[in-house]
Amino acid sequence: MIINKEITVNDLNADLATFWELSGQKIRLIEKEFSTTQGAPVFTWKGKYIPKGWTDWTQGFQFGSSILQYDATGDESFLALGKKQTVEQMAPHISHVGVHDHGFNNLSTYGNLLRLMNEGRIPEDAFEREFYQLALKVSGAVQASRWTDLPDGGYIYSFNGPHSLFVDTIRSCRILMVAHQLGHSLMGENDAKISLLGRALDHMKATAKYAVFYGEGRDAYDEWGRTAHESVFNVNDGNFRCPNSQQGFSGFTTWTRGLAWAMVGFPEELEFLATLDDSVLEPYGGREELEAIFLKAAKATCDWFIENTPTDGIPYWDGGAPKLHKLGDYLNRPSDPFNDYEPVDSSAAAIGAQGLLRLGKYLGLDTEDGKRYWQAGLTASKTMLGDPYISRDPEHQGLLLHSIYHAPNGWDYKPEGSKIAYGEACMWGDYHVRELALYLQRNVDDQPEYTFWGGFA
Repeated sequence: MIINKEITVNDLNADLATFWELSGQKIRLIEKEFSTTQGAPVFTWKGKYIPKGWTDWTQGFQFGSSILQYDATGDESFLALGKKQTVEQMAPHISHVGVHDHGFNNLSTYGNLLRLMNEGRIPEDAFEREFYQLALKVSGAVQASRWTDLPDGGYIYSFNGPHSLFVDTIRSCRILMVAHQLGHSLMGENDAKISLLGRALDHMKATAKYAVFYGEGRDAYDEWGRTAHESVFNVNDGNFRCPNSQQGFSGFTTWTRGLAWAMVGFPEELEFLATLDDSVLEPYGGREELEAIFLKAAKATCDWFIENTPTDGIPYWDGGAPKLHKLGDYLNRPSDPFNDYEPVDSSAAAIGAQGLLRLGKYLGLDTEDGKRYWQAGLTASKTMLGDPYISRDPEHQGLLLHSIYHAPNGWDYKPEGSKIAYGEACMWGDYHVRELALYLQRNVDDQPEYTFWGGFA
């Protein structure tokens, strides 16, 4: 990247106003044209959202988008829509024992609604509060039950099974943290009380140890900040076996959306740990040890993004994609979603930019490192909020264009005559660019920081 050192968050104000207007149009268009009886909308095909289930992991993003729209604009029609959708359709996601996505689906809906109530943005209602809290408590415990023990801790395993740690799942740790703050625990055999905070911290430590690389010689492709989508273990003895990838090019290259989940996950959790007393963290290694592990992972992944992303802050879908070399010196010019060889992934930028901003704020904007990450986040945000990334087509249901779902499987739409996929959106990209925009909007308006725990830490 070429980091714009002069841009300020206030320079994005006009872009944000346009963004929220277009965002509302897209939400209404999807509500009008898409029926959830066919499943959750996942990504667009010729401008229209379609389902594509491994699981319905994107439903919370659809409904959560309405809640974020209300948060940013105050338009109560979106709040009513988000509440209605959550009550009518999100219950199965609370008790879904087959996925690692609870922090996506349920924090985006029940979590955002509880946060708004805690912030005084929606009226206090005792029954509603209990409803949201119960959903989050159960969701956090169900997520924590997908557990594989390791000799030095353990991890929440992915939908691939107990051998599989996904880098994505660091964002599901948030639901365990929220449930813990609400006073909940996972009850095991013989009424064993299992700490949700402890499981979240152990999972994050495992992610930092196995999914993130630090240039320390773990394999021939080890470099500072590289990530593996999946870490594979022998469940008989707990030994790490190899890196792997489900949606990236290989286990030895960096799938940039997986990288982005780590980029935002570690800084968010560092923010959360700062709200806890030292005594609470002592049983799990103590504040100094935990913060050192998570900060190293946050800085490494954000550094990799900066060093391996085109000048404008939008990465290609995988840092080792096999035809990148045909693009020539692609890192020293802006991203090109219309090239003939490899697609960009704007959804990775939307997720990762929030991580850059949060890490910058955490380190302090008066520090050299903090300022660098903050300005990198603003640089990428400026690109995403303009052409050719934000859709202005009133018939296109997507908001953030040029995202990629599954390049190896060929699931993404290639326009006629094109050699690569481009021009489409995905539900996680649309949700996370809204989340990014809300984070920026609150900074522009000098409002309280947008956090996943929102007022009850």
